[in-house]
Amino acid sequence: MRRMISRPLITALYVPGDRPERFAKAVATGAHLVIVDLEDAVAPDRKTFARDAVAAWLGSRRNGLTGDGDGALVEVRVNAGDRGDLDAVAALDPIVGVRVPKVESPGDLDHVVAAVGRERRLTALIESAAGIDAVTAIAAHPAVAAVALGEADLASELGTTADEVFDWLRARVLVAALAAGRPAPMMSVYPSIPDLDGLRRSTVRGRRLGFVGRAAVHPTQVPVIAAAFAPSAVDVEWARAVLTATNTGGVARLASGEMVDPAMRGRAERIHALAAATRPIT
Repeated sequence: MRRMISRPLITALYVPGDRPERFAKAVATGAHLVIVDLEDAVAPDRKTFARDAVAAWLGSRRNGLTGDGDGALVEVRVNAGDRGDLDAVAALDPIVGVRVPKVESPGDLDHVVAAVGRERRLTALIESAAGIDAVTAIAAHPAVAAVALGEADLASELGTTADEVFDWLRARVLVAALAAGRPAPMMSVYPSIPDLDGLRRSTVRGRRLGFVGRAAVHPTQVPVIAAAFAPSAVDVEWARAVLTATNTGGVARLASGEMVDPAMRGRAERIHALAAATRPIT
């Protein structure tokens, strides 16, 4: 059985697999998930070095990996179809996850599972029109713990970055994930590192669309993402009131006069979980 994570993953940080001097620094940012990248962030002639560096680092942390409490969960983004990458991950502690790029069908995941084991957490990256078309089946694959949208590759294939197009794609991935019982997806990376205000606005918008969490490409983006997903004090108090008022079922009335019922518990529970994973803001 896959190792399950007890908290929402709000912040993720990519770190190039051929930069081992950055691995510990990435963990020190406080990101919930550190994604050590063997794929796009690594030049072709550095792939073998990166694989060996990642295996050495994660092997040395065998007793320090955790998906709970204050520890960072770690995933390795492998190169699609690269058996060497998968064999290297298979030798690591089962809590080290695999981020599988360019997934276009459930069959793409079967050879990954055979190589790394059924207990390992898999995140399926949807990065093509074919992947979007098959996302419902991909999300329902028994080995998949989460799905995510790779917007850069998808934009290149579709020839557009228009929000009118991507909001539809995001909604489709979100619905597929939730229908399969998976968590709401994390947002794709925001590539403009210096534009922290743009990152904040974009992340707040993604939160309103239903996404939970976001991947970063630089440590300075991590606290901005965390703050954007942190519920306000007003929202936290509302959630507490709803959970208390609807604990025994039926319709109830809050002190504010608002009528609430068990249908609202889902939103309240999400706010409560976000408050536990982030520092509330006012």
